[in-house]
Amino acid sequence: MPELPEVETTRRGLAPHLLGQRITAVHVHDARLRWPVAPTLAIDLQARQIRAVERRAKYLLLRLDHGTLILHLGMSGSLRVLPQATARLTHDHIDMQLGSGQTLRFNDPRRFGSCLYTTAEPDLHPLLRALAPEPFDAAFDAAYLHRITRRRRVAIKTLLLNGRLVTGVGNIYASEALFRSRIRPRRQARSLTLAECRALVRAIRGVLGMAIKAGGTTLRDYVNVDGAPGYFRQKLFVYERAGLACRRCRTPIRQIAQGQRSTYYCPSCQH
Repeated sequence: MPELPEVETTRRGLAPHLLGQRITAVHVHDARLRWPVAPTLAIDLQARQIRAVERRAKYLLLRLDHGTLILHLGMSGSLRVLPQATARLTHDHIDMQLGSGQTLRFNDPRRFGSCLYTTAEPDLHPLLRALAPEPFDAAFDAAYLHRITRRRRVAIKTLLLNGRLVTGVGNIYASEALFRSRIRPRRQARSLTLAECRALVRAIRGVLGMAIKAGGTTLRDYVNVDGAPGYFRQKLFVYERAGLACRRCRTPIRQIAQGQRSTYYCPSCQH
């Protein structure tokens, strides 16, 4: 699933093509996404101008001169900016034609993505209103992480994936941040010291920042808005490296399951 760096990379790639553009037509070729595309979408978006391209957690927000389009890439979705004459592929579900002569095309083979329009403030939308602070927010600091972990016996890796406590870390980057902060993923959250929380916050921000600069991580179907893959996979220390030597100490990396997701760690470097 595209995570925060992949979605942020997509946002940055889309913004130059979309800002100030007016939507001239919308074609919904297949409305069967995670939530059915509203039959009024083409009318709702007709002639609307795109004023801002933002991101909240893993959601993309196209702020219009009236209303906001909330997009989620699901497990396999992608957004491309293409010439309007570009032939459709099998899983191209939505086309938004722009005044520039280009089309914003939503492709989603598994159809777990979403495309929702709202006229209310998007932060009040049911999908967004319960989201916690993001890793780059000033509110997400060592004191905050230390406070929310005090009474929680859940594993720290599991806590990092709880969007009501921490938003946008994701499975790949949680494993990587825990490695960089030398914390074992099965440690009870409440066992972390303030110093360890400080190291973990620094590691989360660092690994996400590096991934954004590298254009995300190439995993399964993910490509950025230009169709190019992300390159952060080349810098991963533990994720999907089970049995391979730790890049730091040469101990074999281990793989475990936590909450039906794979977790990777070094039994020597992480405590």
